[in-house]
Amino acid sequence: MELVELLLALIAACIGFSLIARRLRLPYAVILVIGGMVLALIPAVPNLELDPELALAFFLPPLLQLSAYRTDWRAFRSSLRPILLLAVGAVFFTAFCIAVVARWLVPELPWTAAIALGAIVAPPDAVAAAAVLQRLRLPRRIVTVLEGESLINDASSLMLYKLAVTAALASGTIGAANGAVSFVVLSLGGIAVGWAVGKVTLWVLPRLEDTMLETTTGFLAAYASYLAGEALHVSGVMAVVTTGLLFGRAQHTVFSYSARLNAGTVWRFMEFILNSLVFLFIGLQLNQVLERIADRGVLDLVGIGLGTALALILSRFLWVFPASWIPRWIPALRRRDPMPDWRHMTIISWAGMRGVVSLAAALALPQEFPERDLLVFLAFAAILATLVVQGTTLEWVIQRLGVALPPHPNGIDPEEAEGRRLLAAASLAEIERRIEDPLEGAIAADLVHEFRDRSGHLSRTAANQGAAIAERAARRRIRLAALEAARQQLVAHYQAGHLQEEGLVKLEQELDLEEIRVRQVLGDDRTEAQKRADAERRKAADAAAVSHPPRELGATAAISAGS
Repeated sequence: MELVELLLALIAACIGFSLIARRLRLPYAVILVIGGMVLALIPAVPNLELDPELALAFFLPPLLQLSAYRTDWRAFRSSLRPILLLAVGAVFFTAFCIAVVARWLVPELPWTAAIALGAIVAPPDAVAAAAVLQRLRLPRRIVTVLEGESLINDASSLMLYKLAVTAALASGTIGAANGAVSFVVLSLGGIAVGWAVGKVTLWVLPRLEDTMLETTTGFLAAYASYLAGEALHVSGVMAVVTTGLLFGRAQHTVFSYSARLNAGTVWRFMEFILNSLVFLFIGLQLNQVLERIADRGVLDLVGIGLGTALALILSRFLWVFPASWIPRWIPALRRRDPMPDWRHMTIISWAGMRGVVSLAAALALPQEFPERDLLVFLAFAAILATLVVQGTTLEWVIQRLGVALPPHPNGIDPEEAEGRRLLAAASLAEIERRIEDPLEGAIAADLVHEFRDRSGHLSRTAANQGAAIAERAARRRIRLAALEAARQQLVAHYQAGHLQEEGLVKLEQELDLEEIRVRQVLGDDRTEAQKRADAERRKAADAAAVSHPPRELGATAAISAGS
């Protein structure tokens, strides 16, 4: 019971720390780690020792599968060369640099332990940079490379990590040739297992015919592929990534619309919980780790931590620029893929924040591993340094370099606008075709005005950007006002006892989905302050509707349906 209470308390603390991070405009992970250290000082909080085997097996599979699921496969494939140079080349180069620096700073550290430390801190985390990248419009190539790197580098770093841990516990060494062969075998075996699990799951999903079962099955597939890979002594990480990629490619054809909507909510929730708990756990255990290595002295620990962090940041620059320049000495490659802007390479180099994968790998070190507590501390110091130094300055660097793209003239991406126009035109053509149908013609004629209006609006958006901005803003105001009025009427109708709870939930969900559609199609240019103000106005309006219920619901509901 004590464990359950502690877990619930930690989840509640995650919410508070998230609000603090938002208010202070600091990386969420930094506040979580510091918050975990503060919580550990509270006498009522028990000492928490996370089982090393649980750290990787429980936390990583869903996070890796979600990252792969979101990957744009076509963009990933088109940028495969730079992605692999970062996801494999940069990982091994960084691990080597960190191992050399760690051995120089701590001479008694075995080489296998030093390589394990390098593998732990080598992979940057896309989630750590996502908050910054989402706020700015960057060239698509930069975003694709960073997202693709984070998908593969976890697999390459964790395979190197496991080889190093195995060698260290067996008092052996990692030969370059044997290590390379093992890496290839583990990778190919993991891909095969992930492909098999993914194919079986995709065969099962359409036959379940239940949204909740589909979502649950997709979630369990992450653990199934990981555990199957580990049981067969291949890369469970590559298995999870492969399964996630298969899901991502099949989501538009195999998954039902309700499964896509519900799964997105469930997966975002799990991502928040798992990410938050990993950072809190490292904070809770860090005080104990520091006590066990206190004999080294504060200045010595600070010096080793700073040296490791500095080597981690610099090694990425030392790899990115030569890895971008040297391949383009080949004329054919240079003609096909010109030299990238140095500013783009600087951003890719600076977007090297470490995150949840590194923390989980550090926590997963066996208790008997050589210098385990020191390695956990050094991993934490490197992660904290990259989050604080790079995480808080990445947006400033992007703006100073002038890489961020200006907003779209009409507020909508041209490709997206064209896609919406094609959708509206296809829908209109089908409705107009049915007008001549003797059975459905009258209904189609009634609907055709709505679809003609929608198609005409999107065509005008593509043709006249200036007028489109004003028209879109007016449409957004009118439709959202109609939806808000309908929502107030609905609540009043329910409060008056004329509608059951089940009907209220169903109709309210329809209004919510329609509001999402309106905001996506017509844009949502509110600031965070405006969103909070809108929420407050909605609460006040709901209270007023309850106090003074209107007499008629039908008129406003009709307005909403017609919007």
